[in-house]
This record gives sequence, structure tokens and C-alpha cells, in this order.
Amino acid sequence: MTEPTLHEDYPAIDSRAFRDTMGRFATGITVVTTVVENAVHGMTANAFLSVSLEPPLILVSVDRRARMHGFLERSGRYGVSILSAQQQAYSQHFAGRPVEGLELKFVWVHDMPLLADTLGHMVATVVEAHPAGDHTLFIGRVEYLRAFDGEPLIFFRGQYRHLEPSP
Repeated sequence: MTEPTLHEDYPAIDSRAFRDTMGRFATGITVVTTVVENAVHGMTANAFLSVSLEPPLILVSVDRRARMHGFLERSGRYGVSILSAQQQAYSQHFAGRPVEGLELKFVWVHDMPLLADTLGHMVATVVEAHPAGDHTLFIGRVEYLRAFDGEPLIFFRGQYRHLEPSP
């Protein structure tokens, strides 16, 4: 059996249909932060995942056109804050939709800003960056992590959701 090649044998996929289909995969929401020239930069990301337990590796996927892409290339390090159900405003703010009156509260760990009162914190050093279509996959080795109690903020079909217990 001959394997099809990406460009020759697969039909073109409409980007809107792709986004709509991928939106059926419920995800948590994170804010990825870094520091460049003594300034904090952040981006909302749900394209985040664990890669390996040994060594502890995580991955964030960043559009090559995003400002965060250049910041991560320059800094080589990033923080990840896993948002709680009460932190939708942080998600909106770091997705480019500022929320009037929102006070950003950071805690600093290993010289990296992390949002306060989230469900989890990680600080990682970029060990690999892989181009993947219009994004780059930044794989980071975790140098710090901490988990906190609470309920997650969920994203599904383009909307924020909250978990509800199963009956």
C-alpha cells in the first residue's frame, strides 16, 4: 500500500471547517508568559499539552505571526498558568480582548511571571522548537511546577464552559 503524500493526494481542507471540527475537542485554558527586555508578555493558549514524564516536557503551539512567537524565540523560557473557572477575564485579556478594570496579579518563580490564584503553574526552558505549518511547537523542559485546587475554565465550540459533576 502506497502512503499518500500531504500535498498530492489529500483534498484541501477548508480552514473554517477545520477550526469548527477542532472546536469539538474540549480543552482547558492556559496563559503562557515570558519576559523580554524586563517586560512581561502573555498569550492565551489552549494548544498546550504534556509531552513526556521523563524528562518532564510540555508543549505550547504558537502562530508564527503572533508577537509571542518572537518573544519565545528571544527569551527561550516560558511560564504556564492553568486558568480556573473564575478567570475568564484573564483568558480574554491575554487573547487580545482587554477587560476594563482587570488587575493582573503575578507571582514570580524562577524569574518568570505566573498568574496568581490559578490551578497550576509551570516554568519551562525551551529545548526544541519545531515548525509545524503556520505554527511553531515550543517544547519546554519543566523546571518548576505546582498544582492548586479549584475548577477549570473549559473552552468548547468557541465558548467558555465550566465542568459539572456527572449525575
